[in-house]
Amino acid sequence: MKNDYRIPTIKFSKVYPLYVEKAERKNRTREEVDQVICWLTGYSKAGLQQQIKKESDFQTFFAEAPGIHPNSSLIKGVVCGVRVEEIEDPLVRKARYMDKLIDELAKGKALEKIMR
Repeated sequence: MKNDYRIPTIKFSKVYPLYVEKAERKNRTREEVDQVICWLTGYSKAGLQQQIKKESDFQTFFAEAPGIHPNSSLIKGVVCGVRVEEIEDPLVRKARYMDKLIDELAKGKALEKIMR
């Protein structure tokens, strides 16, 4: 997939406001975005804010994550025209899992269903 090679170096702090904006446009909240991201990564709310503040790139963000949720492999679907479950690169797959969760949030899916 084109541009996937850039994902490790993209700053999470640059993408996070876009996630929040997308969710808020659909009447969801920053708190819900944080909840979903924390569910996926194992970060506490404080840990998440610390990653944003220190402007970690995606590689560092996921490397320092306390633990990717064991149910993350249940995240299925298409992001940017590619099935997330078929992405080979583990880092890119995790980043796309996060994109997919934010998409589901913005589409009005219940938090209980998003956090499988």
